[in-house]
Amino acid sequence: MNDLIPLDLVDLGFALGLMLLTIALSAWQRLGLAWNLTLATGRTIAQLLVVGYGLEFVFAVRNPWMVIAVVVLMVGIAAVVTRNRISRKVPQLLPLAGGVVLISTVLTLTYVNLLVLRPQPWFEPQYLIPLAGILISNAMNAATVAGERFVSVLNTSQLDIETHLSLGATPQQATELIRRDAIKAGLMPTINSMMVVGIVTLPGMISGQILGGVNPLNAALYQLLIMFMLAFATLVTTALLIAGIQRQFFTPAAQLQRF
Repeated sequence: MNDLIPLDLVDLGFALGLMLLTIALSAWQRLGLAWNLTLATGRTIAQLLVVGYGLEFVFAVRNPWMVIAVVVLMVGIAAVVTRNRISRKVPQLLPLAGGVVLISTVLTLTYVNLLVLRPQPWFEPQYLIPLAGILISNAMNAATVAGERFVSVLNTSQLDIETHLSLGATPQQATELIRRDAIKAGLMPTINSMMVVGIVTLPGMISGQILGGVNPLNAALYQLLIMFMLAFATLVTTALLIAGIQRQFFTPAAQLQRF
């Protein structure tokens, strides 16, 4: 296969023309999205250039602490986004979200590094940072969906839950069905993706590798690895997050609180 075609500033200028056309079409249709599209374009350019230059430096230095710092930074940002999307009222949700995303990412990457990829050195940024980014992003989305569903149903089903509690049920028993539904909701996008991958869609991982000149079969094998990693990480993330949120909603005397 041919090597990846490099892009220069002229090529990116023509690529930017697609966004200019998008903004013009939006204005023509009077969608009121011109400013949002302009802002999104500017942020995309700035963020990806910063990431590109930053990762180029990290890859060149190859320092394990710097690689770990990048992963921790991604986890911190994901935790803030997750907390903001679920609820700002639930106490200790920010450290809880950060902790569960970090735990699921570390567990998954440790398994893959030790048993599957076995990179040398173990902190090889070429593998660790992209895989961590994919895991953290999907764990954040799954946690957001599951956490928002769980908090919303707990707040709207207070009478039903308190009825179960008054009949002698524990908080875990009173919220068992709600907990299961929330975890299923968080995991369902990953399951749906696995059902249609390669048939309806070509995910970014396999598309990027094929564009980079990797053999399509090898790219497909890496995508298999990614999908299995995501299934494990999203389930661990959502299960731990829901368990943590549940503890916040009940007092030591098993009384339901509302946030």
